[in-house]
Amino acid sequence: MDQLSATAGFTDLADTHRLDHKPPLPREMGLLGALSANMLNMIGVGPFITIPLILSAMGGPQALLGWCLGALIAICDGLVWAELGAAMPGSGGPYRYLLEAYGLNGLGRLMSFLFLWQTVFIAPLSAASGAVGFADYAAYLMPGITPAQLKILAAAACLLATVLLYRDIRNVGRLSVALWVVVIATLVWVVGAGVSHFHARMAFDFPPGAFHLSKQFFGGLGAAALIAMYDYGGYFNVCLFAEEVRKPERTIPRSIILSIVIVGVLYLALNISVIGVVPYREAMHSRAIISEFTQRLYGIRIARWVTLLIMWTAFSSIFALLLGYTRVPYAAAVDGQFFAAFARLHPKKRFPSFSVAAMGMASALCCALSLTQLINAILVIQIVIQFVAQCVAVALIRHCRRHIQIPFRMWFYPVPMILALLGWIAILVTSGSRYIVLAFCVLALGAAAYLWRARLRQDWPFGVAS
Repeated sequence: MDQLSATAGFTDLADTHRLDHKPPLPREMGLLGALSANMLNMIGVGPFITIPLILSAMGGPQALLGWCLGALIAICDGLVWAELGAAMPGSGGPYRYLLEAYGLNGLGRLMSFLFLWQTVFIAPLSAASGAVGFADYAAYLMPGITPAQLKILAAAACLLATVLLYRDIRNVGRLSVALWVVVIATLVWVVGAGVSHFHARMAFDFPPGAFHLSKQFFGGLGAAALIAMYDYGGYFNVCLFAEEVRKPERTIPRSIILSIVIVGVLYLALNISVIGVVPYREAMHSRAIISEFTQRLYGIRIARWVTLLIMWTAFSSIFALLLGYTRVPYAAAVDGQFFAAFARLHPKKRFPSFSVAAMGMASALCCALSLTQLINAILVIQIVIQFVAQCVAVALIRHCRRHIQIPFRMWFYPVPMILALLGWIAILVTSGSRYIVLAFCVLALGAAAYLWRARLRQDWPFGVAS
């Protein structure tokens, strides 16, 4: 990953290289475009590939509790994003929130740097997870395909998404809506097929002791919630390109809350429908559960068509992920905190051309990892470096940064913020020591890189921040 060396090489960016003269990006994406971009990010390959994983985590249909817990955390955390995004509607999202909340000339510089450091890991990993899932479903259509060929196919999907993103935001918004329509139609069709052949006794065939409140139960619930949050993740996508959104003080909160509610209902309906047709003991071991579900109902020919639609859905999520994450290094570069090349705009279409190309190629390289590795690494790294700090940022903005206008305030403050914080900590604790160690290693390396750079530049904490 070439971006790792790029992060450590920030020292060639002096304050004299700040790019504040860059013109703002055009605000041309409305509510429907923002909602579709969020939902495309959320409804990727996730729910189609993780149903067996979440059933295995709890050992039966009681895994639906994991989806419910995930929805609760997503709503609470979504309100955090909505308040911060409406107050600071610029490109980069958390890069700006953390900088403002923790202090422009102090700790905020470290916190925003750590988010950038995290992004060079998370952005390629997230897009690659959708691509790997895309390739896994492709294997249903091509049973003889080799593992190496699947990785090449995943990488090719990342590169194709990059080519489609290489255009202005108005056309990107239209393309997002077109992709979104097919994604929603696919999900609704699968749910409808399951409802029409639904067997309640099969769907709610709980094993003995399913709800016994033991250590194993809570461990399984935490693991199920981690998988659910991977699937829900993406409701904040609009915050990453907020500089290009019309009426952000209204569009951002509405698109976030609506996307969580709509997707949450669809996810629960999808899971109940599937295990009402395919016994959970079989579903737990499936690698292409929706294809097998469809084959059981309508035969191999229809199953192949549905598999193609799921691959479309997976590809759409790659598109939406890269759309949001490519704006983060752009915003940092404009502020002089990342390589100046990332601030480069297309001369005619006014989008971050270099950032789109660089992130797309890095995502293709990350397709060498497995889906399980990608899912766990993505979420745990974000919890340790970003999500917890961002919950605290809401309180800091409200009580210590009164010059910032807050056009949208979360309901029942501070309850959602506290619940989101507790939810993230609970998921982290149950994620497994291997990934916790990985996340803290990423954090430690990022802090060391920042301090090394700050000392050379006489920046905070070694000097007075400019």
